[in-house]
Amino acid sequence: MTTDPACIFCKIASGQIPSTQVFRDEISIAFHDIHPAAPVHVLVIPIRHVTFVAGLKHEDEPLLGHLLRVGATVARQKGIDASGYRLLVNQGPNAGQQVDHLHVHVLGGRRLGAMA
Repeated sequence: MTTDPACIFCKIASGQIPSTQVFRDEISIAFHDIHPAAPVHVLVIPIRHVTFVAGLKHEDEPLLGHLLRVGATVARQKGIDASGYRLLVNQGPNAGQQVDHLHVHVLGGRRLGAMA
């Protein structure tokens, strides 16, 4: 499995850095964001290191679908599925991507503002 020894999310996925996990399987891990932007703010990441959406290949499409499905599972586990939630992927620094490891934000627990 491809990992980046300098990547904080790879270190979280491998257990080198502790996190508050809410989901894990052989493909992905979900954990609470340490700087939440909403009452529920969970990050869903692939265990293997993937930097950007833009770098994905055609054969990676199942990975993206899996991450979104896990996001929906997390929303259900956290009790925000009925009221609504946001699944968000930031691509690059101008979009607010702070860690160069693909991740899906699961945000909810209150009315979220409009996207800019």
